Amino acid sequence: MKDIMFKKLKILSDAAKYDVSCVSSGVERKSNTVAGIGSASSAGICHTWTADGRCISLLKILLTNDCVYDCGYCVNRVTNSIERASFTPEEVAELTIQFYRRNYIEGLFLSSAVKNNPDYTMENICGVLEILRYKYNFWGYVHVKVIPGASPLLVQRSGMLADRMSVNIELPTRKSLRILAPQKKIENIISPMSLINNEITGTLEDKKHFRNTPRFVPGGQSTQMIIGATPESDSTILALSQNLYERFNMKRVFFSAYIPVNSSPMLPAVSTMPPLLREHRLYQADWLMRFYYFRSEELFTENNKNLDLEFDPKMMYALRNIDKFPVEINRASYEELLRIPGLGVKSAQRIIKERKNAELSYDSLKKMKTVLKRARYFITVNGKYYGNIKFEPEAIKEKIRQKEMQKQLSIFKLL
Repeated sequence: MKDIMFKKLKILSDAAKYDVSCVSSGVERKSNTVAGIGSASSAGICHTWTADGRCISLLKILLTNDCVYDCGYCVNRVTNSIERASFTPEEVAELTIQFYRRNYIEGLFLSSAVKNNPDYTMENICGVLEILRYKYNFWGYVHVKVIPGASPLLVQRSGMLADRMSVNIELPTRKSLRILAPQKKIENIISPMSLINNEITGTLEDKKHFRNTPRFVPGGQSTQMIIGATPESDSTILALSQNLYERFNMKRVFFSAYIPVNSSPMLPAVSTMPPLLREHRLYQADWLMRFYYFRSEELFTENNKNLDLEFDPKMMYALRNIDKFPVEINRASYEELLRIPGLGVKSAQRIIKERKNAELSYDSLKKMKTVLKRARYFITVNGKYYGNIKFEPEAIKEKIRQKEMQKQLSIFKLL
């Protein structure tokens, strides 16, 4: 690799680390011809797990970090004194192919700062896709970022060739966007989200009637929010996430704990630690909304609009709604089982299946490998409570704290 290319790669791969929209695609894309190379069989982004259990990697870079915007939270802002670099579409395509042939990667994750203007940048991103697909006949997984404000025609062209697309919403409210990223407009972010969703929906409908309907972003779309740069509550953040899932059929909403990289009176001090535990709790709550039938408003109270940092959101929901527990395992609906702390989707499905044959006992739950270390405090089995403590929130909290302390002490002994 030439020295200049290696230098660009070092700069632009490092700059891409702040974009966390990295997921498994769930896409099945094969070469259109015998001579084509690469395939996207449930492939994902960087070091992640696919639906079939494989850990795969992806080349994750920016097309350029040379930006015309001056967003307060971004390391690539135009007023920052950092080393700038830009790839051409041909260079990105060549890098991807060379890395693929060396078995370093299975595909590409391409984002970009906004160079010159949105259309110029999006045109170059689209150029990368066209070179990969048509010149190199590469049909591996490709995830690209949509540049807000770019022409809808460029978004459509890219969507016909990409496996997944993302439009980063960046900040949770219009007010925060206006303060920290005044050159960005919420309408320019929402518009491509709507376009992508409409195109995906239309393609799926056409597919029912025409087998050879061209695919449009088969892996769906995702977005990202920065957490901790602005004062929004977790309630506001999750309400927005819920709206994005319902309105645009998002595959994922990603949360990125803000890493202080710029000194500004409008931002946390540079010495501030990233709110990683808060980010973790938001992901747990997001999981509850996506797979456990929770609504965002159920996870908060009028007096507390933020998630608890000591206990996970599902546990806190149960403790705040203690009147709905304990749940009788042999009578509860599937949705009620999912709300029991410690019980997951597979355990709930297994319980529903097994109790059709006979009533379950506590021992039979253990034999089914149901994890009961937390669930035991919120269930009864054939009318019997197995928590062995007083059934009230503070007693349950204290018991769980003791268990966690014992677990930590046992880990230290091993060290």
